[in-house]
Amino acid sequence: MGFDPRNILVIDFGQLGDVVMSLPALRAIRERFPNAQITVAVGKPGKELLSLSGYANEILEVDRVGLRDGPTLVSIGRILKLVSQVRKAKFDFVIDLHSYYETNLLGFFSGARHRLYSRRETNRSLYFLANFKPQPVKESEKTHLVDRYLDVVKPLGIQNAPRTPVLKTSAADATSVDALLKKEHAQSGELLVGIFPGAGNRSRIWPLEHFAEVADHLRRNDKVRIIVFAGPEERQMVPRMRKLFPAGTIFFDRLTIPQLAAAQARLTVFVSNDTGPVHIAAAVGTPVVVIMDRLDPHCFTPVGAEHRLVYGSSVDSISVEKVYKAAHELLALSRTDTLFKVDKAT
Repeated sequence: MGFDPRNILVIDFGQLGDVVMSLPALRAIRERFPNAQITVAVGKPGKELLSLSGYANEILEVDRVGLRDGPTLVSIGRILKLVSQVRKAKFDFVIDLHSYYETNLLGFFSGARHRLYSRRETNRSLYFLANFKPQPVKESEKTHLVDRYLDVVKPLGIQNAPRTPVLKTSAADATSVDALLKKEHAQSGELLVGIFPGAGNRSRIWPLEHFAEVADHLRRNDKVRIIVFAGPEERQMVPRMRKLFPAGTIFFDRLTIPQLAAAQARLTVFVSNDTGPVHIAAAVGTPVVVIMDRLDPHCFTPVGAEHRLVYGSSVDSISVEKVYKAAHELLALSRTDTLFKVDKAT
C-alpha cells in the first residue's frame, strides 16, 4: 500500500480501560508507519498509560468531559484553543478510534487531508466527515472492543495484528514500588495478591466485606500477602478497609498510574471489580479475577485465557466462595508453572 503519511494524529478519548483496549491498534499503527510522527490525543489517565507504551512520539492531553459538559462559553473557548493547537501541528492524517461528534469535528477541523474514522453510524457520530477509502467495517456492539479498534485500522492494510494489550513498566516506577514494599516489610519471594474494591459504576462494586473475606481465605489457606489498591474515589474508604482486612494487609492508595502498573506487575493474581485497573493488571501480564454484574461475558473483558471471569445477575449475588475458588486456581497454576520452570532449569 502506497499511502505514507508523515504526521499522524490518533484520537483516543476513551476511559482508562478503553485506552488499554486500544493499545493493540496503536501498536499496529506504529508498526505500519514506523517513520511517521504519531501524536495521540487522550485524557489525563490515558496519557500516563500511553507514556509506558512507547507507541506515540507525542501525547496530547485533552479534557474531553470539559470540552463537552462544561459551561457553554467555557467549552467553546476550550474547543477553539484545542482546534488551534491541532491545526498548528499540520497533521496530514487523522485516525479517530471513537467517532463521536466532538472527535469527528476535531479531526475535520485539524486540516488533515486524510481522515479515517470508526464507523459507528449512530446519532453520536458525524461519520460523513471521514474521507478515507476503503472504509472500515461498521462497528458492532457484539465485537470485542480490542477488535473494534483493530477494525478501524484494517483499511491501512493491517491484518492479523496481535490483539493482546501489552504495557511495559519503567525502572523508576519499579524502584518506587520496591521501596514501598520494603517499607511494608514484604519478604523477597513472598506471593502477592492484589485487590481493587472500587469501580466508577456503583452497580459494579462487590461488597467490601466480601473482598475482606476473600483476602482472609487467601492469607490463611494460600499463605500470600494481600495488597489493597485504592484510587482517589476509594480513598475515603481506606480507614474502613483497614478495620475489615486481615492483619498484615498492605494498602496502596497514593500511587500514580505508572506506579500502579509497576505494582501490579509484581502480583501473582489481581482480584477486582469490572473496572479500569483490572485491564492494566492484565496488560502488564498478571492473571486477573474479574467480578462482573452480569450472567455472561461482554465485549470489554481482558484478553487472554489465563484470566477468570466471575458472573452474577448482580454483584451482590456472587459468593465469596466462587471468587476465592477462581483466585485459588490461578495461584495453583502459578505455583505449578514456577515448579515446572525450576525443574526444567535443573
